[in-house]
Amino acid sequence: MLTQPVDVVEWMFPRLPRSAGRARIRFIRQAFQWELPIDSAETGLILLSELVTNACRHARSPRDRMIGVRVLLPTPSLLRIEVSDANSELPTLRQAAPEDESGRGLELVAALATSWGAHPRGEGFIGKTTWCELALPSPAGAVSDNLVP
Repeated sequence: MLTQPVDVVEWMFPRLPRSAGRARIRFIRQAFQWELPIDSAETGLILLSELVTNACRHARSPRDRMIGVRVLLPTPSLLRIEVSDANSELPTLRQAAPEDESGRGLELVAALATSWGAHPRGEGFIGKTTWCELALPSPAGAVSDNLVP
């Protein structure tokens, strides 16, 4: 149950393909701690996975650069996911052709998230942060039979 107005977790991952899976494991544990409804946790899991995968795939930075992940509940009814990488080029939404084998990540984020965007990281930092928000149907931590097990 929430004990403060903003609950935040932050993780760092190497820019490697396995990092998306590791981020998913940490996220689902956090969703359980925050008592997120299972539908919201599953949607958040997809959103997180897409953003981390995009950062690993498109960051165009040395493999030793880390990807920062920040997951927070700014309010009991809003989940925010932020992924930072060393590439300063902001992502753009594009329409993948039916025969394309990839290129649908941001389309999926745009379809599932309440809102999403990207911005350059602050002074003294390189790269960008891509974020998305998901409205939660009931406040996180509320009593529900539909919680992440």
